[in-house]
Amino acid sequence: MTIDTVTIDARQLQKSFGNLVALNDCTLQISRGSRCVLLGPNGAGKSTFFNLVLGMLKPNSGTISVFGKTPGHISVRRRTGAMLQVSGVPSSLTVSEHLQLFRAYYPKPVSLSNLITTAGLEGLERRPFGSLSAGQQQRLNFALAICGNPELLVLDEPSSMLDIQVRTRLWDEIKKFALNEQTLLLATHNLIEAEQLGDRILIFHQGRIIADASPTQLRTMVGATEISVRTTANVAELAKNPWVKRVEHTKEHVRLYVVDAERTVWQLMQLDPELKDLQVQPATLQDAYLHLIPPETIQ
Repeated sequence: MTIDTVTIDARQLQKSFGNLVALNDCTLQISRGSRCVLLGPNGAGKSTFFNLVLGMLKPNSGTISVFGKTPGHISVRRRTGAMLQVSGVPSSLTVSEHLQLFRAYYPKPVSLSNLITTAGLEGLERRPFGSLSAGQQQRLNFALAICGNPELLVLDEPSSMLDIQVRTRLWDEIKKFALNEQTLLLATHNLIEAEQLGDRILIFHQGRIIADASPTQLRTMVGATEISVRTTANVAELAKNPWVKRVEHTKEHVRLYVVDAERTVWQLMQLDPELKDLQVQPATLQDAYLHLIPPETIQ
């Protein structure tokens, strides 16, 4: 990638808070137009990385640039929009007043009417922020993040507290945003959201990036297909197959993650003609995530 196509360039980033290493040896480039989703348990380093990108923190070592400049530089801020979990906007200003104020920060802001429509704020224009529900506040925060039609949009848990209809509408708007070579950097715990919005998934764990791949590539790591069955077949025999990526079993219930479903099912039928409750379905991003970060490894 050339400097003209790179939005974020991080090299051997390290950030500590006292004895706690929040981010360790983080090296990556995020290209213009990417839809990049950060996954990982709480405390994995996602928020620290966000704050470094936004210039709210400085690294202990390593380098990071956004649009080729130091994060937090005024020229970078004019090209960036951010929606964080804590907004800190005044509760007494109305929805329209907040939007008008934020629009004034940018040379070519999105129109007020478009912001209201995009974020689903119709009918709320005269309501003070403090009187809005948690979901309505979240929608306003999204509108504030896109006020300047940013080239880089940073979203931290954007659909939390939203009902399914509003969440789906928000996802559609985020997808539209990324169509014009605008870069999306999004952190979430919602794996459906990650699959819907991400073309590149970064999985953080204990301050390091342990996976960097597309959703499809991540699913392939654990096996493209999940087979669930009740069987008395010898699980050890199944695990010998090179196309079987992972095996889980409890008593008679077996779950296999495989890259060749037909061959696996045929072998199951040979080993146990009386098998029951056979289910074959595509592996999910959640399957891959739990394979990379089992719950027992989270402290």
